[in-house]
Amino acid sequence: MAGSNALHTQTWKYVAYSYGSWTRRARETARVPGSERSFCSCHGMIDVNALTVRFRTKTGYFDAVREASFHVGAGEVFGLVGESGSGKSTILRALTGLAPIAGGHMKVGSHMPREKINRSFRRDVQMVFQDPYGSLHPRFTVDQTLREPLSINGIERQDERIVDALREVGLSPAYRFRYPHQLSGGQRQRVAIARALILEPRVLLLDEPTSALDVSVQAEILNLLRRLHRERNLTMMLVSHNLAVVGFLCSRVVVMRNGEIVEQCDVASIRAQQVEHEYTRRLLSATAGYQRRPVQAL
Repeated sequence: MAGSNALHTQTWKYVAYSYGSWTRRARETARVPGSERSFCSCHGMIDVNALTVRFRTKTGYFDAVREASFHVGAGEVFGLVGESGSGKSTILRALTGLAPIAGGHMKVGSHMPREKINRSFRRDVQMVFQDPYGSLHPRFTVDQTLREPLSINGIERQDERIVDALREVGLSPAYRFRYPHQLSGGQRQRVAIARALILEPRVLLLDEPTSALDVSVQAEILNLLRRLHRERNLTMMLVSHNLAVVGFLCSRVVVMRNGEIVEQCDVASIRAQQVEHEYTRRLLSATAGYQRRPVQAL
């Protein structure tokens, strides 16, 4: 039980840092003339060039990501796949300003996250975390969770937007005043997705969004994400350790190992098992028993 509480505390430290960093900036600019949505020029294209992320350790420094480079086109669903500790989630954190960048350059539309993360960036780039049990404030109702980013950004017609956001992720308005402990894992993740979408971002970063869910619920969430991509023309980056999950949503994939990119390929090559690196072949072998079946649109 103590371990569970420690994990929850660490998860919330991460979420609180993410919200706190952009909340302070957003409040400073929420009512400033000229800071409206039209000011943002992000078009959903991501460029990462020679990115290195370095953490301090007791004995020195550790490079979690080393000189990673890739490009994500506007409206594309792009996958980062690899085993735990390969650096894929660290790249998402670097894109959102939550990881220390030691070298390289990143660009999201016209935004340069390494140089400045402002209000317009936070509205354009949103993230869905892995753990639906830890990413929602336990003392906030669904309504409070969805209302907070709207209030911070001075957005009106909040009740209408909250109801629309819930319906878009397959939840009825009856869920508005429930607490996280009154929801299933799949319902919590739907609320987390609704929170990410309520500011109408152009880029959605997905950090293992289905790994903490039952298999049947995973299929529902993957179908939901596919539909949202189609309807909103979102640019998505999906992190996963499972090539089959990435292959279901993505058009192109980067394979990572020990902080480095070992291969970039399209999903067609993965399905045909026409990959070059031995590590990618081993990942394919590990997911060989997974049979991707068609799932009906929600």
